[in-house]
Amino acid sequence: MFNAFKQSLFYFYKMDPKSIFTITTDQEFNSVCLDVFKHQYNNNVIYRRFCNLLGTSRSSVKHITDIPFLPIDFFKKEKIVSTTLAPEITFTSSGTTGSVTSKHYVTHLELYESSFSKGFNYFYGSIEKYCVLALLPSYLDRNGSSLVYMTEKLIASSKHPKSGFYLNNIEELALTLKELELQQQPVLLIGVSFALLDLIERFQFSLKHTIVMETGGMKGRRKELIRSELHKILTTRLGTKTIHSEYGMTELLSQAYSKGNGIFDCPPWMKVLTRSTKDATQLLGTHKTGGINVIDLANINSCSFIATQDLGKVFVDGSFEVLGRFDHSDVRGCNLMVL
Repeated sequence: MFNAFKQSLFYFYKMDPKSIFTITTDQEFNSVCLDVFKHQYNNNVIYRRFCNLLGTSRSSVKHITDIPFLPIDFFKKEKIVSTTLAPEITFTSSGTTGSVTSKHYVTHLELYESSFSKGFNYFYGSIEKYCVLALLPSYLDRNGSSLVYMTEKLIASSKHPKSGFYLNNIEELALTLKELELQQQPVLLIGVSFALLDLIERFQFSLKHTIVMETGGMKGRRKELIRSELHKILTTRLGTKTIHSEYGMTELLSQAYSKGNGIFDCPPWMKVLTRSTKDATQLLGTHKTGGINVIDLANINSCSFIATQDLGKVFVDGSFEVLGRFDHSDVRGCNLMVL
């Protein structure tokens, strides 16, 4: 199935989909972006209708700044796909009881696995040097989590006998962390914010060989904290200099990472831009707060150009900061099209 997909892209655009992972320059990124836009405009019915509503045609896009960004809310309402092939897996977002969740129909798991494994290696080196400990109770409690899928693969790839998930066995996790610290074993502890707070309420550590990576909010379990406040609490009790963060979501197949201070960097096949909060079609320059738009070229099977509901700012070097979320009235103004 992947070979058929690869051949169709190569026939029309002379592009091997795996070439997105060899991008090294802005020129290459821009060129691949235009090819991906053409592919998705031709093959994604929902995205094409959205572009047409904005007056954007395939021929009118000459630069990545001309490309429309699809509001992320569409993943809750429509099947966002750029292929007729059946999905290999469907990832779903978390949500409160009765709420509508996003669905991401992934037809090529090989691309997702390549994206997160190459992305991790780009920022942290080979996963095989780490013991991976995962504290993701809210994600393990449901089906369809892309984060759990990624973490399972990282755990398996690490090949360390102590790597694994921890649900309610906090005591075992604490003992394992302290044992690995004594061995000076590099560790990746990846956890949802509220679970990390649960851990440090019961135990205190001095972790000099552990990367602590939080993956997001409180999921209704605790009072929301701003990232700087959360990280201050965690560093104090865990004994680390910094707290790392992962920026990803159900609707994406790539992740950005922060190694501290809440500043995120993207792998070469992913880019973040910001848009005006008053006019969703207007892109902003650097150091200006706006809605976060994501280009994720690994998302070639669905939509690579997504307008999220996050607020942030982008810096000159391409790094970015997440500052919060749109409220309901802000989001309503971004949706531009009723299907």
